[in-house]
Amino acid sequence: MELCFVDELKSQPSWLLLLIALGSLSVLKCSVSVFKWFYVNFLRPPKNLKKYGSWALVTGPTDGIGKGFAFQLARKGFDLVLVGRNPEKLNDVSESIRAKYGSTQIKTVVVDFSGDLDEGVQRIREEIEGIDVGILINNVGVSYPYARFFHEVDEKLLADLIKINVEGTSKVTQAVLPGMLKRKRGAIVNIGSGAAIVIPSDPLYSVYAATKAYVDQFSRCLYVEYKKSGIDVQCQVPLYVATKMASIKRSSFFVPSTDGYARAAMRWIGYEPRCTPYWPHSLLWGLANSLPEFAIDAWRLRFCLAIRKRGQLKDSRKKE
Repeated sequence: MELCFVDELKSQPSWLLLLIALGSLSVLKCSVSVFKWFYVNFLRPPKNLKKYGSWALVTGPTDGIGKGFAFQLARKGFDLVLVGRNPEKLNDVSESIRAKYGSTQIKTVVVDFSGDLDEGVQRIREEIEGIDVGILINNVGVSYPYARFFHEVDEKLLADLIKINVEGTSKVTQAVLPGMLKRKRGAIVNIGSGAAIVIPSDPLYSVYAATKAYVDQFSRCLYVEYKKSGIDVQCQVPLYVATKMASIKRSSFFVPSTDGYARAAMRWIGYEPRCTPYWPHSLLWGLANSLPEFAIDAWRLRFCLAIRKRGQLKDSRKKE
Protein backbone atom coordinates (compact mmCIF):
# COMPACT_ATOMS: atom_id res chain seq x y z
CA MET A 1 0.00 0.00 0.00
CA GLU A 2 2.75 2.49 1.00
CA LEU A 3 4.84 1.64 -2.07
CA CYS A 4 1.84 2.23 -4.30
CA PHE A 5 1.29 5.64 -2.73
CA VAL A 6 4.95 6.58 -3.26
CA ASP A 7 4.83 5.41 -6.87
CA GLU A 8 1.67 7.41 -7.42
CA LEU A 9 3.37 10.55 -6.05
CA LYS A 10 6.37 10.01 -8.32
CA SER A 11 4.07 9.80 -11.31
CA GLN A 12 2.62 13.27 -10.65
CA PRO A 13 3.93 16.32 -12.55
CA SER A 14 6.68 18.24 -10.75
CA TRP A 15 4.56 21.39 -10.57
CA LEU A 16 1.82 19.50 -8.75
CA LEU A 17 4.33 18.09 -6.25
CA LEU A 18 5.62 21.63 -5.69
CA LEU A 19 2.10 22.88 -5.01
CA ILE A 20 1.49 20.03 -2.55
CA ALA A 21 4.76 20.84 -0.75
CA LEU A 22 3.96 24.57 -0.58
CA GLY A 23 0.44 23.81 0.64
CA SER A 24 1.80 21.52 3.35
CA LEU A 25 4.26 24.17 4.47
CA SER A 26 1.48 26.76 4.62
CA VAL A 27 -0.70 24.48 6.72
CA LEU A 28 2.24 23.72 9.02
CA LYS A 29 3.09 27.42 9.40
CA CYS A 30 -0.54 28.26 10.18
CA SER A 31 -0.76 25.42 12.71
CA VAL A 32 2.41 26.57 14.46
CA SER A 33 1.08 30.16 14.61
CA VAL A 34 -2.24 29.02 16.10
CA PHE A 35 -0.49 26.83 18.66
CA LYS A 36 1.88 29.65 19.62
CA TRP A 37 -1.03 32.10 20.01
CA PHE A 38 -2.91 29.60 22.20
CA TYR A 39 0.17 28.86 24.30
CA VAL A 40 1.16 32.47 25.04
CA ASN A 41 -2.42 33.53 25.80
CA PHE A 42 -3.60 30.59 27.90
CA LEU A 43 -0.78 28.22 28.88
CA ARG A 44 2.42 30.23 29.29
CA PRO A 45 3.09 30.94 32.98
CA PRO A 46 3.64 34.55 34.06
CA LYS A 47 7.12 35.54 35.16
CA ASN A 48 8.03 35.98 38.80
CA LEU A 49 7.87 39.77 38.81
CA LYS A 50 9.39 40.12 42.25
CA LYS A 51 12.74 39.14 40.72
CA TYR A 52 12.88 42.66 39.27
CA GLY A 53 12.62 44.37 42.65
CA SER A 54 10.21 45.12 45.48
CA TRP A 55 8.85 48.48 44.28
CA ALA A 56 6.85 49.48 41.21
CA LEU A 57 6.36 52.99 39.86
CA VAL A 58 3.12 53.77 38.02
CA THR A 59 2.36 57.03 36.21
CA GLY A 60 -1.28 58.05 35.78
CA PRO A 61 -2.51 55.68 38.52
CA THR A 62 -5.70 57.49 39.54
CA ASP A 63 -7.87 56.40 36.61
CA GLY A 64 -8.04 53.89 33.80
CA ILE A 65 -5.36 51.36 32.99
CA GLY A 66 -2.87 52.93 35.42
CA LYS A 67 -5.24 52.42 38.32
CA GLY A 68 -5.80 48.83 37.27
CA PHE A 69 -2.03 48.25 37.22
CA ALA A 70 -1.60 49.85 40.66
CA PHE A 71 -4.11 47.46 42.25
CA GLN A 72 -2.72 44.40 40.45
CA LEU A 73 0.85 45.22 41.46
CA ALA A 74 -0.24 45.71 45.08
CA ARG A 75 -2.01 42.34 44.90
CA LYS A 76 1.30 40.80 43.83
CA GLY A 77 2.99 42.26 46.91
CA PHE A 78 4.74 45.27 45.39
CA ASP A 79 5.22 48.54 47.22
CA LEU A 80 4.19 51.46 45.04
CA VAL A 81 5.33 54.87 43.87
CA LEU A 82 2.26 56.54 42.39
CA VAL A 83 2.85 59.55 40.13
CA GLY A 84 -0.02 61.82 39.11
CA ARG A 85 -1.09 65.44 38.96
CA ASN A 86 -4.04 65.43 41.38
CA PRO A 87 -2.98 65.06 45.05
CA GLU A 88 -6.55 64.31 46.21
CA LYS A 89 -6.99 61.51 43.69
CA LEU A 90 -3.57 60.13 44.54
CA ASN A 91 -4.56 60.06 48.19
CA ASP A 92 -7.90 58.39 47.38
CA VAL A 93 -6.35 55.60 45.32
CA SER A 94 -3.62 55.11 47.94
CA GLU A 95 -6.20 54.71 50.69
CA SER A 96 -8.21 52.27 48.56
CA ILE A 97 -5.12 50.15 47.93
CA ARG A 98 -4.13 50.19 51.61
CA ALA A 99 -7.66 49.20 52.61
CA LYS A 100 -7.47 46.17 50.31
CA TYR A 101 -3.78 45.29 50.69
CA GLY A 102 -2.82 46.61 54.11
CA SER A 103 0.88 45.81 54.01
CA THR A 104 1.58 47.86 50.88
CA GLN A 105 3.92 50.82 51.28
CA ILE A 106 2.92 53.71 49.03
CA LYS A 107 4.77 56.88 48.07
CA THR A 108 3.00 59.55 46.03
CA VAL A 109 4.61 62.15 43.78
CA VAL A 110 2.58 65.04 42.40
CA VAL A 111 3.64 65.76 38.80
CA ASP A 112 1.70 67.75 36.22
CA PHE A 113 3.01 66.26 32.99
CA SER A 114 1.66 69.22 31.02
CA GLY A 115 3.43 71.70 33.34
CA ASP A 116 7.02 71.99 34.52
CA LEU A 117 8.07 68.47 33.61
CA ASP A 118 11.72 68.83 34.55
CA GLU A 119 10.81 69.90 38.09
CA GLY A 120 8.34 67.03 38.38
CA VAL A 121 10.83 64.45 37.15
CA GLN A 122 13.36 65.75 39.65
CA ARG A 123 10.83 65.08 42.43
CA ILE A 124 10.49 61.52 41.13
CA ARG A 125 14.28 61.08 41.26
CA GLU A 126 14.36 62.32 44.84
CA GLU A 127 11.47 60.09 45.92
CA ILE A 128 12.93 56.88 44.46
CA GLU A 129 16.46 57.50 45.73
CA GLY A 130 17.58 54.44 47.66
CA ILE A 131 14.53 52.25 46.94
CA ASP A 132 14.42 49.18 44.72
CA VAL A 133 12.16 50.20 41.83
CA GLY A 134 11.99 47.03 39.76
CA ILE A 135 8.99 47.78 37.55
CA LEU A 136 8.07 50.99 35.75
CA ILE A 137 4.62 51.37 34.19
CA ASN A 138 4.63 54.38 31.86
CA ASN A 139 0.87 54.76 31.57
CA VAL A 140 0.25 58.52 31.72
CA GLY A 141 -1.10 59.84 28.45
CA VAL A 142 -3.62 62.13 26.81
CA SER A 143 -5.75 61.86 23.70
CA TYR A 144 -8.15 64.16 21.85
CA PRO A 145 -11.39 65.14 23.62
CA TYR A 146 -12.98 63.81 20.43
CA ALA A 147 -11.93 63.21 16.82
CA ARG A 148 -10.88 66.23 14.77
CA PHE A 149 -8.92 67.13 11.68
CA PHE A 150 -5.31 68.16 12.22
CA HIS A 151 -6.01 71.83 11.38
CA GLU A 152 -8.62 71.83 14.16
CA VAL A 153 -6.11 70.79 16.84
CA ASP A 154 -5.43 73.86 18.98
CA GLU A 155 -1.96 74.80 20.22
CA LYS A 156 -2.59 73.70 23.81
CA LEU A 157 -3.81 70.24 22.81
CA LEU A 158 -0.94 69.81 20.35
CA ALA A 159 1.62 70.76 22.99
CA ASP A 160 0.04 68.49 25.63
CA LEU A 161 -0.06 65.47 23.31
CA ILE A 162 3.63 65.73 22.55
CA LYS A 163 4.76 66.76 26.02
CA ILE A 164 2.79 64.17 27.98
CA ASN A 165 2.88 61.19 25.62
CA VAL A 166 6.40 61.61 24.24
CA GLU A 167 8.43 63.78 26.61
CA GLY A 168 6.79 62.46 29.78
CA THR A 169 7.36 58.81 28.90
CA SER A 170 10.96 59.50 27.88
CA LYS A 171 11.95 61.55 30.92
CA VAL A 172 10.36 59.29 33.54
CA THR A 173 12.16 56.34 31.93
CA GLN A 174 15.40 58.30 32.04
CA ALA A 175 14.87 58.97 35.76
CA VAL A 176 14.19 55.34 36.70
CA LEU A 177 16.60 53.54 34.37
CA PRO A 178 19.92 54.31 36.16
CA GLY A 179 18.78 52.48 39.30
CA MET A 180 17.79 49.44 37.24
CA LEU A 181 21.16 49.48 35.50
CA LYS A 182 22.94 49.65 38.85
CA ARG A 183 21.00 46.63 40.12
CA LYS A 184 21.17 44.87 36.71
CA ARG A 185 17.46 44.08 36.71
CA GLY A 186 14.16 45.73 35.94
CA ALA A 187 11.09 45.80 33.72
CA ILE A 188 9.75 48.81 31.85
CA VAL A 189 6.22 48.69 30.43
CA ASN A 190 5.17 51.51 28.11
CA ILE A 191 1.49 51.71 27.22
CA GLY A 192 1.09 52.16 23.48
CA SER A 193 -2.08 52.08 21.41
CA GLY A 194 -3.67 50.11 18.62
CA ALA A 195 -4.18 53.49 16.93
CA ALA A 196 -0.46 53.46 16.07
CA ILE A 197 0.20 49.76 15.50
CA VAL A 198 -2.83 47.59 14.76
CA ILE A 199 -4.63 49.72 12.17
CA PRO A 200 -2.83 51.26 9.17
CA SER A 201 -3.99 54.78 10.08
CA ASP A 202 -6.06 56.59 12.66
CA PRO A 203 -7.54 59.59 10.85
CA LEU A 204 -8.73 62.52 12.96
CA TYR A 205 -6.42 61.37 15.76
CA SER A 206 -3.19 61.93 13.81
CA VAL A 207 -1.02 63.47 16.54
CA TYR A 208 -2.17 61.00 19.20
CA ALA A 209 -1.42 58.06 16.89
CA ALA A 210 1.98 59.53 16.02
CA THR A 211 2.95 59.96 19.68
CA LYS A 212 2.02 56.35 20.38
CA ALA A 213 4.09 55.25 17.38
CA TYR A 214 6.98 57.02 19.09
CA VAL A 215 6.29 55.05 22.28
CA ASP A 216 6.38 51.79 20.29
CA GLN A 217 9.68 52.56 18.55
CA PHE A 218 11.20 53.99 21.74
CA SER A 219 10.31 50.77 23.56
CA ARG A 220 11.71 48.51 20.84
CA CYS A 221 15.04 50.37 20.77
CA LEU A 222 15.37 50.26 24.56
CA TYR A 223 14.54 46.55 24.49
CA VAL A 224 17.55 45.95 22.26
CA GLU A 225 19.81 48.40 24.14
CA TYR A 226 19.23 47.02 27.64
CA LYS A 227 18.28 43.36 27.21
CA LYS A 228 21.81 42.22 28.08
CA SER A 229 21.73 44.46 31.16
CA GLY A 230 18.90 42.43 32.70
CA ILE A 231 16.21 45.01 31.86
CA ASP A 232 13.10 43.91 29.97
CA VAL A 233 11.40 46.69 28.01
CA GLN A 234 7.96 46.20 26.54
CA CYS A 235 5.33 48.19 24.67
CA GLN A 236 1.83 46.96 25.40
CA VAL A 237 -0.67 47.67 22.63
CA PRO A 238 -4.26 47.63 23.85
CA LEU A 239 -7.23 48.34 21.62
CA TYR A 240 -10.31 49.88 23.23
CA VAL A 241 -10.53 49.62 27.03
CA ALA A 242 -13.43 50.99 29.10
CA THR A 243 -11.78 54.22 30.28
CA LYS A 244 -12.63 57.90 30.50
CA MET A 245 -10.03 58.68 27.84
CA ALA A 246 -11.74 56.30 25.42
CA SER A 247 -15.16 57.67 26.46
CA ILE A 248 -16.40 54.10 27.02
CA LYS A 249 -18.35 53.47 30.21
CA ARG A 250 -19.27 49.79 29.91
CA SER A 251 -16.96 46.86 29.34
CA SER A 252 -17.72 44.00 26.96
CA PHE A 253 -16.02 40.97 25.45
CA PHE A 254 -13.87 43.06 23.12
CA VAL A 255 -13.66 46.08 25.46
CA PRO A 256 -12.31 44.98 28.85
CA SER A 257 -12.60 46.88 32.09
CA THR A 258 -9.40 48.50 33.32
CA ASP A 259 -9.03 45.77 35.95
CA GLY A 260 -9.63 43.07 33.33
CA TYR A 261 -6.98 44.55 31.07
CA ALA A 262 -4.46 44.96 33.91
CA ARG A 263 -4.92 41.34 35.03
CA ALA A 264 -4.16 40.16 31.51
CA ALA A 265 -1.28 42.64 31.12
CA MET A 266 0.53 41.42 34.23
CA ARG A 267 0.98 37.96 32.67
CA TRP A 268 2.95 39.43 29.74
CA ILE A 269 5.49 41.56 31.60
CA GLY A 270 9.04 40.46 30.81
CA TYR A 271 8.26 38.62 27.59
CA GLU A 272 7.92 40.05 24.05
CA PRO A 273 9.02 43.66 23.31
CA ARG A 274 5.56 44.33 21.86
CA CYS A 275 2.37 42.57 22.86
CA THR A 276 -1.41 42.81 22.99
CA PRO A 277 -2.16 41.22 26.38
CA TYR A 278 -5.97 41.01 26.24
CA TRP A 279 -6.51 38.06 23.93
CA PRO A 280 -9.80 39.17 22.26
CA HIS A 281 -7.89 42.25 21.08
CA SER A 282 -5.45 39.96 19.27
CA LEU A 283 -8.39 38.47 17.34
CA LEU A 284 -9.34 41.96 16.16
CA TRP A 285 -5.69 42.60 15.27
CA GLY A 286 -5.69 39.44 13.15
CA LEU A 287 -8.87 40.56 11.40
CA ALA A 288 -7.39 43.99 10.69
CA ASN A 289 -4.28 42.40 9.18
CA SER A 290 -6.38 40.21 6.90
CA LEU A 291 -8.21 43.13 5.27
CA PRO A 292 -6.79 45.53 2.66
CA GLU A 293 -5.54 48.84 4.04
CA PHE A 294 -7.88 50.96 1.92
CA ALA A 295 -10.88 49.18 3.44
CA ILE A 296 -9.64 49.75 7.00
CA ASP A 297 -8.82 53.39 6.18
CA ALA A 298 -12.30 54.00 4.77
CA TRP A 299 -14.04 52.34 7.74
CA ARG A 300 -11.90 54.18 10.27
CA LEU A 301 -12.50 57.56 8.62
CA ARG A 302 -16.29 57.06 8.70
CA PHE A 303 -16.10 55.91 12.31
CA CYS A 304 -14.04 58.90 13.43
CA LEU A 305 -16.15 61.38 11.47
CA ALA A 306 -19.15 60.13 13.44
CA ILE A 307 -17.25 60.68 16.72
CA ARG A 308 -16.32 64.19 15.56
CA LYS A 309 -19.94 65.00 14.75
CA ARG A 310 -21.13 63.87 18.19
CA GLY A 311 -18.34 65.81 19.89
CA GLN A 312 -19.13 69.01 18.00
CA LEU A 313 -22.81 68.64 18.86
CA LYS A 314 -21.94 68.20 22.54
CA ASP A 315 -19.72 71.30 22.43
CA SER A 316 -22.47 73.38 20.83
CA ARG A 317 -24.94 72.34 23.52
CA LYS A 318 -22.49 73.40 26.24
CA LYS A 319 -22.18 76.85 24.66
CA GLU A 320 -25.94 77.23 24.64
